[in-house]
This record gives sequence, structure tokens and C-alpha cells, in this order.
Amino acid sequence: MIKTIKLKFGRGFGSAPEEINTTPVTVFVGPNNSGKSKALAEIHYYCSTGQRNTTDVILDSAVFDTFEPEVAEEKIRKVTLQPQLNEALMPDHIFVGKRGTRNQLHRQQLVSIFQNTNSQPQQFCQWYLAFNTLILDGRSRINLIGQQAAGDLQLPPQTSFQVLFRDDIRRKEVRRIIHDAFGTYFVIDPTSLGQLRLRLSAYLPATDMEERGIHDEAVKFHSNAFPVEQASDGVKAFTGIITEIIAGDPAIILIDEPEAFLHPSLSSKLGKEIASSSLGSEKRLFVSTHSPNFVMGCIQSGAPVNIVRLTYRSEIATARILSNTDILHLMRNPLLRSTGVLGALFYEFVVVTESDADRAFYQEINERLLRYKPELGIPNCLFLNAQNKQTVQIIIKPLRELGIPKVYPVV
Repeated sequence: MIKTIKLKFGRGFGSAPEEINTTPVTVFVGPNNSGKSKALAEIHYYCSTGQRNTTDVILDSAVFDTFEPEVAEEKIRKVTLQPQLNEALMPDHIFVGKRGTRNQLHRQQLVSIFQNTNSQPQQFCQWYLAFNTLILDGRSRINLIGQQAAGDLQLPPQTSFQVLFRDDIRRKEVRRIIHDAFGTYFVIDPTSLGQLRLRLSAYLPATDMEERGIHDEAVKFHSNAFPVEQASDGVKAFTGIITEIIAGDPAIILIDEPEAFLHPSLSSKLGKEIASSSLGSEKRLFVSTHSPNFVMGCIQSGAPVNIVRLTYRSEIATARILSNTDILHLMRNPLLRSTGVLGALFYEFVVVTESDADRAFYQEINERLLRYKPELGIPNCLFLNAQNKQTVQIIIKPLRELGIPKVYPVV
């Protein structure tokens, strides 16, 4: 949906603004207060309204894909809603929407907008992209696991739970991911009549009807399963993100700090699964993260990934893009993976030493300086060891390309 994004600044003071040719996954990284979450908020506003906010400080502009009439018709069909009782529908008009949004529009006019998205961005966003854009922060992703209305089975599904309850393929894909992560089976519980609830079961339902029915066997099965609402915040956040991405099927997904509440291994798995969900589709995933494990999971998914490193220091903002090609080159080197070079993405400075003993020595000195003479210490600094003198340059080269200040102490 989004073809390119142009930022307001570039690699340094006075340099040309960076332009990002989007891949299925774009990850914003950098030190604290560098603008990662702000970038997501500005992209979300543009996708919702088709115009920039007057307070934007990161996003300069965005270019959308355009669509041939046949493709436009298919996309419109997926968001077309049936008229409700006593709801008047004008000739040649349709209702479109999602998640409770309903717009009555002239069908041919909507097809034309899909063909001319960049000349009519406000109409394209307000009438289509706004309700196909999902933004998830810490609170909203936990709330995603709360029970939802079962809806009318004679009408198209309107919520993610309704989709999963009816769609065996998507429900089983969510079940696979949750079982791999937690060793329990994700199930949809309809036994609270009129409501759908999420549970985690120690064993698979014997039949689809044992999960989807309301007879005695189904009631007993679900009463033995564990309500997701009573699980830890990590389980709730992970489950909420996965169910909404797979069932909600948004075109634009924006996630702020997806690693929140998660163990590093789960952060890696989450990155791999949500990046994999974008393969072979037009979805665009934008993420702000502090987790090298999440970044590594995205890379290992096989989905094309761009990493955008943002910094803000001395009132100067910078942006550097590490393209998918560059990332793959980095990750082919076992040394770079083992020394945690990806962790440097989230620091302002890096010190590279020859041995781990040297690393511990210089890191301790820096910590004492920051404690007793902070003007002499280096804040927000990562210390890495290169194993030996010959491998120092192997580590320093990609750090230089990322624009991370680094030093190799000589004694």
C-alpha cells in the first residue's frame, strides 16, 4: 500500500532527506528519544487522513501504490458491507468499512480513487486505508484478547474473533504459533452465548464441534481450558498481536515496542511470525523496537526487512537506512551475530575491544566515571569484544555504515 516514505532529514546535518523504498517490514531503531514512536504516530496519522499533521517532525511525505481496475475491484469487494435493516442505499453506491466503520460511496468513484491514490490521498485514506490500518501499543494489544460479540453468523464477520471462529485455516495458524510459543492450544470459546472468548487448552479439541459447539462436550472442554485474560501480560500481548494480524488482515500494521512484556526468545519468535505473515502479500509492517532479538527474528523470517536508525543529538536529527541486502550480508558473518552487533543499533556510542577481559575492564571504568565524574564518562555506550586484533575491523566496518560513533582503545 505504501510505496515510499520520505523523511524530513538525512544522514547528517545538511544532507539530503532519506527516502525509504518500503519492504514488507520496516523497523525503526535507535537510542531513547530518537523519534521511533513518533515516526509510527506520524505514519498512522497520514494513513488515516491522507495528509500530514502540522506537528510532524519526521515524516515529510508518502507515496501510495496505484491499482489496476481489476485489483481495485477485488480490494473493494473485501471491504464491501451488506445494507442493514431499513438502511437506504443509493443507486450505484455500496457500503464499505471494517471494525464498525461504514461509508456509503459511489462504487465507480472508489475504483477511480484506487487508480489515482496519490492525486486523491485524502479520499483513499479516509474511505479505505484508515480502517485497514492497525496501530498497536502496550495497552491496546493486551486489550485485544478481551471477549468480543459473536455477531450474526448469517452476516460477514466484523471482528477478529468472528473471523477465527469461522475460518478453520486462520484459526489453526494462530493455534500453531501459540502452541510453538507456550506449549498450549489456542481455542475460541462460544459457550458464553452471544460472546466469543479466547482460551488456552492443554490438549486439542477432539473435533471442530467440540471447540465451536455449545453442547455438553463443548462446555466441558472449554471449562477445562485456561482463560487468556488470566494469563501473564506477555502471553496476552503475544496472543493479541498474533490474532489481530492474522484474523484482522490489515494492510498497514504499526507496532510500538512489540517486545514489551516478552522474554527475549519470545520477542524473536514474534518478530519472525509477524514478518512471515507479510510474505507474498501487499502488507506493510512498521515497527519501533529496542530489541535486537525482535530484529533478528524479523530477519530470520526470510521477509525483506529495512532497518531505519534514527538519532537525535544536540538538536540534530539523523536517519540511516540499513537495507535488506546489507542486513543479509551482515548476518552471514557468524562473528557479527555472536558479538551482538545488532545491539549497537540501540546505543549512541560503541567501544570495541580485543578481548572480553578488556571489554569488562573499560566498561567498569566508564561506569565509575559516570557515577563519580559523569562529565568524563560516555553515556548510552555499548562495549563489545572482537575476540582478537584481526577481527576488530570486521566489527567496526558495519558500525561505521550505521553511523554509530565507535572507538578501538589502544594500550
